[in-house]
Amino acid sequence: MGKIKVRYYTIRRRNGRTLGYWQPSKAMRQAGFALASCGEDGPAAWRVAEEWNARWDEYRAGGVARRWPVGSVGAAFDDFRQTGIWATKKPRTQEDWERGWKYIGHSFGEVAPETIVLAQIDAWYRSIVDGKGVREGWRALKIWRALWQTMIALGYRRKPDPSKAIRRETPTVRQGVWQEGEVSRLVKGAWRRDYRGLACIIAVAWDGALSPVDVRKLTFAQMATDGQKIVFRIERAKTGRAALGTLGSRATTLVRAYVASLPGEHLPTSRIFRHKKGRPYSKDTLGHDFAKIRGEGETRTLADMRRSAAVEALAGGAHAAQISSKLANSLSTNVALHKTYLPVDKGAVDAVDQARIKGRRRNSSIKHVKEQ
Repeated sequence: MGKIKVRYYTIRRRNGRTLGYWQPSKAMRQAGFALASCGEDGPAAWRVAEEWNARWDEYRAGGVARRWPVGSVGAAFDDFRQTGIWATKKPRTQEDWERGWKYIGHSFGEVAPETIVLAQIDAWYRSIVDGKGVREGWRALKIWRALWQTMIALGYRRKPDPSKAIRRETPTVRQGVWQEGEVSRLVKGAWRRDYRGLACIIAVAWDGALSPVDVRKLTFAQMATDGQKIVFRIERAKTGRAALGTLGSRATTLVRAYVASLPGEHLPTSRIFRHKKGRPYSKDTLGHDFAKIRGEGETRTLADMRRSAAVEALAGGAHAAQISSKLANSLSTNVALHKTYLPVDKGAVDAVDQARIKGRRRNSSIKHVKEQ
């Protein structure tokens, strides 16, 4: 095999193999460049080294400071966040990526992706599962795999993802369900303890079958009246699909009383529900306040109310397509396709509301018989 001179290229012999590396100088390392593995010594490794030389030359010409070493996993993620693909992702999706990146960046942010091997990824994943639980490990590895495909598209990596050899543990599916009486007591307890914004959020989440993020982000512009009752017209934060949050008479009275108590004028784009300090609820403040209201030893969450709505509706005879329209999700595959082209079906939403009442009565009677 012929030899050529490549700047900053060196070879090392390990276990009978001759491996090539692009080895930056001290000044280059201070600028953010790191040792990069080029693979088995030969023309392919030389080409990788020349790619790194090109990046170094580009840096010298521009002199742009970087947060992460050039060619690292962190640099790839920064590049991805500058694309239109990232900009068009829903806020909840971006939040999911950032939550996974918290684990990835800590361990691999400064590392060149071509140096990462299965043993490292496996140890990283196991440490998250052991320290933070199966759900966090599942999420972190999901984002890692998506990021790896992005790095391939951005030209950071060519080889298959080493994490594909890892079999992810699947988190246990949540099964918590609330009953109407329990929710009513939560609402009353929150209101009496002066968590009035929270009381309204609980009532709206229950009646409207909306997720916590959708409820806490509701604005005055989204609130309308359907006869004597309030209806919220929204675009779901997670899916972007149109949804209707319909309230019963008690929740309507509660929300109107709360809005009337708010000081000053309200812009249409202002968020409605606020915590005790007068600021709109965030994800953390909502979770913190709800934990206070639900009491010690209780593990069910505000998010479980959407599942509770579906359970009630099914018990009351609602069809999957109708429930899918109410929840604005893909419970029914056909409806998911249907909703791509047509607006939310108000008739289906009303049918689910009536089915929930029937299902609530049925569930209560079954519970009463069991207790006897």
